[in-house]
Amino acid sequence: MELIDLLQALVRIPSPNPPGDTRAIADFIAEQMRALGCTVTMPAPEAKPEAVNVVATLGQGDPVIMLHAHIDTVPIAADEAGRWRFDPYGAVIDEGRVYGKGSVDDKAPLAAMMLAMQHAALTPTPSPTGRGEQNQQFQLARSGTLVLVAAAEEEVGGRLGTRWLADNGHLPLCDFIIVGEQTHNRVATAHKGVMRATVRTTGRSVHATNPDRGVNAITAMARAVLALEQYHRDLAGRVHPIVGVPTCNVGVIQGGSTANAVPDRCAVYLDRRMIPGEDPAAVQREMTDVIAALDVAPAQIEIGDFLVSNWFSSTIESPLAQAFMAATGAILKADPGPIGYLPGSDAKHLTGVTRGEMVIFGPGSYEVAHAFDEYVDIEELRTTSRILDHFIDHVLLNG
Repeated sequence: MELIDLLQALVRIPSPNPPGDTRAIADFIAEQMRALGCTVTMPAPEAKPEAVNVVATLGQGDPVIMLHAHIDTVPIAADEAGRWRFDPYGAVIDEGRVYGKGSVDDKAPLAAMMLAMQHAALTPTPSPTGRGEQNQQFQLARSGTLVLVAAAEEEVGGRLGTRWLADNGHLPLCDFIIVGEQTHNRVATAHKGVMRATVRTTGRSVHATNPDRGVNAITAMARAVLALEQYHRDLAGRVHPIVGVPTCNVGVIQGGSTANAVPDRCAVYLDRRMIPGEDPAAVQREMTDVIAALDVAPAQIEIGDFLVSNWFSSTIESPLAQAFMAATGAILKADPGPIGYLPGSDAKHLTGVTRGEMVIFGPGSYEVAHAFDEYVDIEELRTTSRILDHFIDHVLLNG
């Protein structure tokens, strides 16, 4: 299929997560890859059998290069349903853009990767009988293995998607991995991690006509919020060269039930972004220490429910990484990077299956992902495709 036709076909197969049912889009991808002669598996975890992944392999031997993109999208939120100019699953082309849910995150890089697999496969040779049949023995033009991974569950953390694939032996050891995300076709070699946590205060509820008889959990929490704001400002002293600084954000506060009662409970939900090199255990201790240092008596305060999604960082020193940088620079005719990628990605789950290096790369911006009127620029996507083809042609096809 042609690149834009392929992207439109992918967008027109809804794969929102939740619920995370990727069977239909996985079937489509598997069919396309089998037609190229790829060996295709479609693993899915027992805990969520509808979260189907696709692993398609072409060629054999070293080097092993993985092209990875995710096939789930965020759902259409209630507040965006009426704001789309076009059908979110219509894949409408307008003024040089393809619009649709998942058009840039992550079906655009997936389409470019699928087309790269197509270009890497040899054209079938005519049958020696002369009857016009085709010999369906596809292979790469020289030694090497190209693996396409179309992964489920990325939008909800990847634990039943790429993490599950890696932990359960469904992915090969790779010499180079390209993770498709939104980098405006520059090469990203790091992204932040995130630690989530909940702070809770407990007081004593009484009627608001005489509030001093009670213990106000919200007032106690106010001290915690100010302390966390100062912690966030202190973090600005730690600077990573390409992803910036760590942060701490108070994203949600819940407490109280009515204005005429002293609230006895309050909770805030925190988002602590970690830069590469930060130890999650040390970050947890820092956050615990911030809360432990507060005097909120007679209220009580605690922090817990820690949840970690790790950061990612890679070098680009190997010949394969340098070849990809060169291919990107040659097609872009601009500095290819490296840059930092501020959101997270499935790259963090792939560190155990690479014996080489890994980059994040793809068209568009994460700023239009997860939003109404999501789109990808067609020319930028074509550039993505040309870069992948140029790289694969150099390292696998022509040597």
